Amino acid sequence: MRQHYEFTSESVSEGHPDKVADRISDEIVDLFFRESVKDGMSPWDVRVAAETLTTTNKVVIAGETRGSDKITNDMIIDVARQAIKDIGYEQDGFHWNTADIDILLHAQSADIAQGVDDGCGMHAEEGAGDQGIMFGYACNETPALMPAPVYYSHKILQRIAKARKLEGKTQLGPDSKSQVTVRYENGKPVGASAIVLSTQHLDADMCSEDVAELVKPYIYEELPDGWITDDTIWHINPTGKFVIGGPDGDSGLTGRKIIVDTYGGAAPHGGGAFSGKDPTKVDRSAAYAARYLAKNIVAAGISDWVNIQLSYAIGVANPTSIYVDMGGKGQVSETELERAIREVMNLTPRGIREHLQLNKPIYARTSAYGHFGRTPDSDGGFSWEKTDLVDALKAAL
Repeated sequence: MRQHYEFTSESVSEGHPDKVADRISDEIVDLFFRESVKDGMSPWDVRVAAETLTTTNKVVIAGETRGSDKITNDMIIDVARQAIKDIGYEQDGFHWNTADIDILLHAQSADIAQGVDDGCGMHAEEGAGDQGIMFGYACNETPALMPAPVYYSHKILQRIAKARKLEGKTQLGPDSKSQVTVRYENGKPVGASAIVLSTQHLDADMCSEDVAELVKPYIYEELPDGWITDDTIWHINPTGKFVIGGPDGDSGLTGRKIIVDTYGGAAPHGGGAFSGKDPTKVDRSAAYAARYLAKNIVAAGISDWVNIQLSYAIGVANPTSIYVDMGGKGQVSETELERAIREVMNLTPRGIREHLQLNKPIYARTSAYGHFGRTPDSDGGFSWEKTDLVDALKAAL
């Protein structure tokens, strides 16, 4: 790997139109888990694949589901409105209370179900919900074992959202984007070469300089000491005014920010989106498992960084391949680690859901600021960020 270089990653806020769509889709996943279990249905039988389109005062939700018969379109519309309200949209062009919401959800295909459900199709065990490749990555650049550029891009927007929602900075709007260029020396992140931030502002009289004066302290607060210097290049609202934002300014779609959701381009992505999918879809659950394994490998001191690929065939339980890359610089060989991974974790869809306890309404919180690099919650949210597999990996090796 190069030792001296610059690398850039971006993030988008919860109010970005694509992230509004992701949030609504994940709220539907949570709704189906919550209400189906309340109605006596097993969480193992819940299925959701919900896609959302957002545009000017319009939301369209389509896809396939399986769950309690008591879940109505009115309930789905209500969780969508509450999500929009929580994000902060009360604007003429997009308002939580007046947006027109269409529901186009229908039952899951029986042809897909027969390959996923236990004892159906060609195999006795629950199979993967689709074919595909998933990647997991971790490195020791940040406390969360995430690449520094995307980690700090997320942190900046989280801090600005806190200022907007909890600290009275109501002149800021929900829609924003950040981008951080990190300078690496001897393979380690040492500073910010450039910082880009575009944030919606509801005060039409504000100019770029006014926005910069407001948000720069939050950026300094989130970046490590000494990272911002006189040589750091700043671009705050570089196009000027940014009053019209969110779905009124641009349409949004579920699953269109997959690089923001993962590693900011510092590692591969298999292509499948996460939001709106229940954990039988390995696009989501196996990507979580791969991150979980990668984070524990780095936490165990086996390597400074690791990239893991898993692959699956639809209707088949076990992964078709496991690939580990540490650049040949790990404490053990990649082949040994691939063997150990198979020993310490059952990587079938059912095994992943059991190990990470994914059959819960824990998904709406993942829809913004990255699915990885977060703090595990007491109720099981972000369980894939735990480092409780370290001892098992060391023992297997």
